[in-house]
Amino acid sequence: MAGQTIGRKIWAISDGHIPSWSHGPEPEMTSHESLSILNASPVVAHVELNVYFSDRDPAGPYRITVDPYRTLHVRCNDLSDPEPIPKGVDYSVVLQSNTPVVVQHTRLDSRQSQNALISTIAFSD
Repeated sequence: MAGQTIGRKIWAISDGHIPSWSHGPEPEMTSHESLSILNASPVVAHVELNVYFSDRDPAGPYRITVDPYRTLHVRCNDLSDPEPIPKGVDYSVVLQSNTPVVVQHTRLDSRQSQNALISTIAFSD
């Protein structure tokens, strides 16, 4: 399987929302969103994220590097350059890569003691 390139270069996540508070011990139970990026190609993936909002200009690009034949899990809460993604605000993400990757989006909502974990494959172009 090594050497087989799978995935796409452009992905979209339309349902972004980092809950503004959490219930439970940090950092494990901190409400968050994450992107799991799989690079099954033989080249480094240079990934750029642009974040879109309903009431302001987009933020980005956020730059991420994923080594060949590796996966990287990125908490959106931890993105800070060029600016943090605001909590409690709806947003969408467009991810572009120089090589095909596979992207999965996950949200942990721990605002109640009964936690919710939501995970979906992003939309690829």
